[in-house]
Amino acid sequence: MPLVARPALLVEAFAEAPCCGNGAAVVHLDQPMGDVALQAIARSLNQSETAFLLQQQGRWTLRWFTPSCEVPLCGHATLAALLALGHWQQLAPGQGLELFTRSGPLAVALDASGCSGQLVLPSAGLLPAEPSPSLIQLLQDRLGASPLAYWSSALSYRVALLPPEAQLRKLPGLASELHGADRLGLVLMQALETAAIGERPSVLELPADYQLRFFAPGLGIDEDPVTGSAHALVAPYWLHCLGRSSVVGWQCSPRPGGMVCERASSGMIRLSGSGHLLWKGTLRVHADGSGRESWASLAVCA
Repeated sequence: MPLVARPALLVEAFAEAPCCGNGAAVVHLDQPMGDVALQAIARSLNQSETAFLLQQQGRWTLRWFTPSCEVPLCGHATLAALLALGHWQQLAPGQGLELFTRSGPLAVALDASGCSGQLVLPSAGLLPAEPSPSLIQLLQDRLGASPLAYWSSALSYRVALLPPEAQLRKLPGLASELHGADRLGLVLMQALETAAIGERPSVLELPADYQLRFFAPGLGIDEDPVTGSAHALVAPYWLHCLGRSSVVGWQCSPRPGGMVCERASSGMIRLSGSGHLLWKGTLRVHADGSGRESWASLAVCA
């Protein structure tokens, strides 16, 4: 089978500087490729997600693969795909479009500079719950603090609100010590508004209002650097608490980054963030036209 060249790049999404944020590879296809070939590329690129873009019937279709499987939705790789379209001059600064995915059409838009953009993600509600005694003890041992509140969610993420004085940024990690439902996704968050503005991290030149970290060892993710779905989940809580039309979320992971969060249509949150282009080039891979059926449904989804 002959080799063909496919444009590819790596974007660090929701990053305010190089070597921060959440990395995603983006590959520009000129024809459908089969799932086996897509999975092999994602495994070789070895990013948390690789985004594959293909234009069909005048629409851009998008799929996301981890090194081991296809996933139905990924926030940071969607931002990476948007910025890649701008870099490849497929979308002009200030313009928007819909990306057609297995989760339906996702509205995205580049800002006027072309260096940042917006995407709209669904937000599941927070449901009051009780933390397990083991989690309470773990947070006491590691941070000297107990949760002020605790929720479950339809995403299967659990969310714990910590007091502002807890040293969340310095927490070395919790993945190996989480048990039960917390292993499927635990968001630890706290307010930052009590800190002086000059002491807070900033996103798009705006000071952060809250920060969080996200651990999901049950999903194979000890800690995710910057998690769009987690911020979309908790943003309504902070919008309500602060009485604001927008809030700024920061993720104080070892590869930090953040986003501006605004309420969009019912049940949806608009996330705005920037990205850093770390590398660009071409992939030399086998030509593969076996994936037309698996891509066809995306071109007509509504």
